[in-house]
Amino acid sequence: MTSGDEPDAAADTLEGGPRRGHVRKTGPSRHEGRRGETGSRPRGPRGRTSYGRRPRGRGVPLPLLLPALLGLAFLILPLLALLVRAPWSTLPDQLTSAEVWQALRLSLVCATSATLVCLVLGVPLAWLLARTDFPGRGLVRALVTLPLVLPPVVGGVALLLALGRNGIVGQWLDSWFGITLPFTTTGVVVAETFVALPFLVISVEGTLRAADPRYEEAATTLGASRFTAFRRVTLPLIAPGIAAGAVLAWARALGEFGATITFAGNFPGRTQTMPLAVYLALQNNPEAAIALSLVLLAVSIAVLAGLRDRWMTTS
Repeated sequence: MTSGDEPDAAADTLEGGPRRGHVRKTGPSRHEGRRGETGSRPRGPRGRTSYGRRPRGRGVPLPLLLPALLGLAFLILPLLALLVRAPWSTLPDQLTSAEVWQALRLSLVCATSATLVCLVLGVPLAWLLARTDFPGRGLVRALVTLPLVLPPVVGGVALLLALGRNGIVGQWLDSWFGITLPFTTTGVVVAETFVALPFLVISVEGTLRAADPRYEEAATTLGASRFTAFRRVTLPLIAPGIAAGAVLAWARALGEFGATITFAGNFPGRTQTMPLAVYLALQNNPEAAIALSLVLLAVSIAVLAGLRDRWMTTS
């Protein structure tokens, strides 16, 4: 026995519990030892807790900082040059000229038409890839995303071989229905749809995979058909993904050049879209080329601003 508290503890043990009126204190509790006498967490500067904080960076290493700044300058410098060298005084006249307005109107009409075709074809295709299992689904997904990495000129050549007047399918369209797609406005829409469709499919498929399929299953157990469940339940759930994919597809179609000039040609008023007009005007009228480039730049910035809440937020 080395202290006065130990006999009391032994007596308590023998008698089955502490004696009435006796309060035993063997030492600070676990919470008191962690939080201190006041029972609160220790505070650091500005009232923040001294533990559980995320460590802050102590500076960027120079071997990483220099390439990062060079890359940023490489991306920003051409855009700044476009803004600096823009003919701001004659810009209204350039944008209201007949040639520029013709190309602008044709581009808007064709890009919107291509986006509508992408919606009709792409949303069911995305649903098929996200909601069903079938042999070769990975191969189908790879083929769907192939135009993303395929050079646009190669896509235009492939469209000519498939839908041209002597193409695999185009010869039958010409002989049976009298439909000729190359070097027409419809050909522009076809070329833009070919390069823009994967953007919508990828966006909608990702949204479908993130959506809970139990809502569709609940709708089918209540008597709804699969198409009714898709129309009344799935579409409202994935509407933001469809909108984002449609915006991306529209912007991609608006800026398409290689497949359009290869499959549809460059005929003013019929197939000459804004990118083609920029390329042609750069040889004869550089100010008009800069004005059209500014319009395309403004469209790109608007697309990024519209998708900011979806892709450009940090967690």
